[in-house]
Amino acid sequence: MIETPDIGLATLADARAIALFSRDEIEHGLRWAWTPTRVRRAIEDHDTNVVVARKGKAVIGFALMEYRTDDAHLLLLAVAPDHRRKHIATALMAWLEETLHVAGISTVQVEVRATNSVALAFYAKLGFEQVNATYRYYQGIETALHLVKELRRRDM
Repeated sequence: MIETPDIGLATLADARAIALFSRDEIEHGLRWAWTPTRVRRAIEDHDTNVVVARKGKAVIGFALMEYRTDDAHLLLLAVAPDHRRKHIATALMAWLEETLHVAGISTVQVEVRATNSVALAFYAKLGFEQVNATYRYYQGIETALHLVKELRRRDM
């Protein structure tokens, strides 16, 4: 079943929930890097969008994207286990890609654990392609695959 969550920018009040989510769903097996303080800094950063998907008041998914002059870097993306496979991650990515089009950015990159076959399949479905790999990228422990997506330019 497809859910239609409310998607919008995160508030400082969301920082702890996002950080705990990152620790449990993304950073498992690693030292906790995306702490509440770091997430709050990202929320306050003018070059970063922190986006949440909500069901009622609960955060059920989130994404962090950093914008640079010519490209963007997807830093984190996660959906609560009981809300997965309902197109929430796809909706978060669509929201972010719209901001990329508005900003005139045509390339987005993301790193994924080489062992995360579900994430790799998700990004491939969205049009990301592997361009590189870095051995022991994650805290000297795990290999990262570097993925890039070239966004289609809209006719002016």
